[in-house]
Amino acid sequence: MARFQTFDDSTSPAQGPKRIAKLRTELSRRGFEGFIVPRADEHQGEYVPKSAERLAWLTGFTGSAGTAIILHDKAALVVDGRYTVQAAEQVDTSVITPVQMAETSAEDWIAANLRSGATLAYDPWLHTSDGLKRLEQAAARAGGKFAPVDMNLVDVIWIDRPAPPQAPVRPHPLEYAGETATSKLQRIRDKMAEAKVDALVVSDPHNLAWAFNLRGGDIGHTPLPLGYAIIPKEGRAGLFFDPAKMTNEAGSAVGELADFVDISHFQGALDSLGQAKGKIRIDAATGAVALIRRIEAAGGYVDVGADPTSLMKAVKNQAEIAGSRSAHLRDGAAVARFLAWLDREAPRGQLTEIDAVDALEAFRVETGALKNVSFPSISGAGPNAALPHYRVSRSSNRRIENNGIFLIDSGAQYEDGTTDITRTIIVGEPTAEMKDRFTRVLRGHIAIARSVFPKGTSGAQIDAFARQPLWEAGLDFDHGTGHGIGSYLSVHEGPQRIAKTGLTPLEVGMMLSNEPGFYKQGDYGIRIENLILVEPHTIAGGDREMMGFETLTFAPIDLRLVEPSLMTADEIKWLDAYHAEVREKIAPHVDAETRAWLEKATRPVG
Repeated sequence: MARFQTFDDSTSPAQGPKRIAKLRTELSRRGFEGFIVPRADEHQGEYVPKSAERLAWLTGFTGSAGTAIILHDKAALVVDGRYTVQAAEQVDTSVITPVQMAETSAEDWIAANLRSGATLAYDPWLHTSDGLKRLEQAAARAGGKFAPVDMNLVDVIWIDRPAPPQAPVRPHPLEYAGETATSKLQRIRDKMAEAKVDALVVSDPHNLAWAFNLRGGDIGHTPLPLGYAIIPKEGRAGLFFDPAKMTNEAGSAVGELADFVDISHFQGALDSLGQAKGKIRIDAATGAVALIRRIEAAGGYVDVGADPTSLMKAVKNQAEIAGSRSAHLRDGAAVARFLAWLDREAPRGQLTEIDAVDALEAFRVETGALKNVSFPSISGAGPNAALPHYRVSRSSNRRIENNGIFLIDSGAQYEDGTTDITRTIIVGEPTAEMKDRFTRVLRGHIAIARSVFPKGTSGAQIDAFARQPLWEAGLDFDHGTGHGIGSYLSVHEGPQRIAKTGLTPLEVGMMLSNEPGFYKQGDYGIRIENLILVEPHTIAGGDREMMGFETLTFAPIDLRLVEPSLMTADEIKWLDAYHAEVREKIAPHVDAETRAWLEKATRPVG
């Protein structure tokens, strides 16, 4: 049985109509036309504690991104392309209509459906300044307006809402962090001085954890301590947590740098910043409107911009890089053992998606270093593999059938690094179409892995490399090609991305995923994911500073799904070289039976 994952159905569409009806009763009582419910917490996090799963509780939709707009006579759930099918399956569509963001944004839906003169309520802790401006403009287009509420209206009706998490805060050892908190704070203050700000409010817990070399456990699968920090341009910083989280070890580690302060004093500290009439930086990406308004109401000037910590955190130091390499060797051995086991057991026709999750987690536990999985495993057989962010439950659990595709996207949290890997496996014989689509995805993956680009290039500029082989067949995928990844932090980390919207220039030391895919709704899905590290790349005779990628993940790619005739000689050469490196690095760390399987699974194509 999985130690770190559960498979219970946490929500049910049957509850949605009753809960939405209760919310509408509360709206009528307060004189509002509607309420907006984003998938967010007070830190605008992608992964949120159970106490902040308002969207899932209200609608039944469990995806990591989406916005519900509940009006008196209609309701919409706006989701991106990853969740189109999932949203339609999880919500009661007689009460709430799933809407594709690519076709109609939340702002456009509000502009088209809010009554003139009506008021749409919102929680100011769950929206950033830029996001709220767009929503307010949409309401104005409809002739309506937005109004904040003091208490989230979902919380008002959510009688058995879980308590906020209180996991202890622990120090993150310097051998893994690679830089002292003193040094990090000095770098942050140097950037503050350049921006001429008097204080920085750190609203992103990932940045707080990184800057002060702390870790926690408030978010499932991510070692985050939820809280805030205020870093003045000089003097001691303040770390604002629930007192139940405080530990002597964390206090000693922070030492002379900061004071631990009860979170109940946080808003008073914002008042003090405002009263000092200083210029206060609030992070544009994670800073809630409530923070801005509190400081401004006390007389302060708010400078909304980037928290400089985000970019510093994204560029890994040598200790973090070395830790990631070690973590990936350890994880690669566990994944190889799993894939060998799957090849033996799956053809018997008895394995289920949950069996696969249990087994892979068990192999990782046997490393002796696993702290947690880095996210709930995406274990999809057949049509479930066509849902990019599918999460198996006991009710959706399918058998892994012969002559079908099985996709597993999983990761691990080790103290020296975070991993994320996807492999697509055929059980039995693939169709010609499956091999064609898989090979096109593989060619896109190879194109990213082999890419060379000048300094200053963004992820958006190379995203098309991963899509070109699919485009040639009139195909594509509706998610980004790659996301950043933390160092024993979140499996999804910004600001860098390989995506159409990834505008941050890539820098040496950044880690990202490389995960193109293809999804045939109702039939099968394909994704191949490795993690990659931006590294310097020298070209003889060139006059530009160039960069490329080092691949960090080592596990076989299923050759039974590869159609070599669709590949160039250089692509085959890359695949053979990659598999040779997998054999070299992973074989010494696995048992004899897995080594024998590994030899066959990584045989040369060329």
